[in-house]
Amino acid sequence: MSSDRPTFWNHAKIDRRTAIHGGVWSLAGLSVAQLQLLRSAGSAQGAPVPAKDRFGRSKSAIYIFLSGGLGQHDSFDPKPDAPANIRGEFAPIATRTPGFSVVEHLPKLAACSQYWSVIRSLTHKSNDHSASHHIMLTMRSDIPRGFDGNKPKSTDHPSFISVAGAGLAESRSRGRNNLPPAVVLPERLVHNTGRVLPGQFAAGMTPSREAWFIEASPFTASRYGAFPGYDFDHQQRKMTTPMRAFGAPSLDLPPYLADGRLQGRISLREQLDKQLADLDRAGPSMAPQNQLAVSLLTNPKLRASLEVKGGPDEERYGKNSFGWSLLMARRLIGQGIPLVHVNLGNNETWDTHGNAFPHLKDKLLPPFDQGLSALLADLASTGELDQTLIFVAGEFGRTPKITRLPEHYKLPGRDHWGAAQSVLIAGGGIPGGVVVGSTDKDGAYPRENPQSPENLAATIYHALGIPQETAWKDAQDRPNFVYHGTPIVGL
Repeated sequence: MSSDRPTFWNHAKIDRRTAIHGGVWSLAGLSVAQLQLLRSAGSAQGAPVPAKDRFGRSKSAIYIFLSGGLGQHDSFDPKPDAPANIRGEFAPIATRTPGFSVVEHLPKLAACSQYWSVIRSLTHKSNDHSASHHIMLTMRSDIPRGFDGNKPKSTDHPSFISVAGAGLAESRSRGRNNLPPAVVLPERLVHNTGRVLPGQFAAGMTPSREAWFIEASPFTASRYGAFPGYDFDHQQRKMTTPMRAFGAPSLDLPPYLADGRLQGRISLREQLDKQLADLDRAGPSMAPQNQLAVSLLTNPKLRASLEVKGGPDEERYGKNSFGWSLLMARRLIGQGIPLVHVNLGNNETWDTHGNAFPHLKDKLLPPFDQGLSALLADLASTGELDQTLIFVAGEFGRTPKITRLPEHYKLPGRDHWGAAQSVLIAGGGIPGGVVVGSTDKDGAYPRENPQSPENLAATIYHALGIPQETAWKDAQDRPNFVYHGTPIVGL
């Protein structure tokens, strides 16, 4: 499975030009080896894979993040026997998995529960938005020294997507010096005040480990949800700002990079063509894998993967930002980019302190249910689900007791709750129809089999084939080990 000696990733120093050219190559050819594996693979989704054979089973992964925090009671852990002020307004419905229920507004996911499982007992100790974002975006429960919830810092833990991307690049393509095989879309997580949420970036890792940010949805402070058609205001005020747009994206290196080591922006449409001309001229002198990267960039299929509007796929996934984002993730995975992080909704979209039940019923759960079920069915139909790990989480769950904030909201909701949340996980050799752990009768705390973010990360690293001894070196040449937990038993 792995060697006895740790694998270290050097904190390489690269100049701006090299990084940007590397970034262009990485969009298409970063995972040339993975692309070839993906094309040559294609076994159908079948019987559950024995745990001992799941190491490295997944060739790719999609992390779907619900910023604001989805309530466990109002999604995957309903409590129909609890008092009304705990169970809420939604009734449970049966899934295809015997004895397993979800809320009534997730009918499409209920009908395909053979593809996915749920962890009902994920827990951490923070109820603060910024700290909890950092926890669930980095999969580290501890808050680093000097943490500032108002801005990212180089002393933050690196994002999970950066660490996993670097681990894949190291374990599958040892010796390559390009950007990590990871993409974040359709936007950075930005608070409605304009501050950028910590935990999204590579922090103390080398800039070459940053994920690419595909900014397909420019920031707008006062509109939430799956626009158009499902956008809303949490306090049900009249929305006066223009409708948010979802269009031809650009590829951005994050505006935050510690101590200003690298700044740059690559506009997909305006600058990519100019770079391609240079790369084509240099093609004969390139290594074979870089030549293949150039050919992929010039391949209209790759560029078309970012054009998600129009056609039958859009109908199935949904004509809204949730559906378009998940469809883009699916197409990028299909083109060989192994790691995609999808933000379903800008910061606080799922933060249902008030007016929770009408907004979940009418605005949030329907496009989520449609888009995610379409993604699962799509990958299952091609046999790729067995090699593509999908997991869905927010920064925390919601309080068991329904609360009222009449000065801000007409109707009740739930507050922040780090002690328990439900996480959906599917694919990558993980069997469907499994429920891991449970919460108490009120859905407040884990009752059985509590799991940490570190255990969730270890499960994903294991499925992706990243050895337990793997570490990365920071600027002071100190090793930082990747695993901080153990893979979850039962998955």
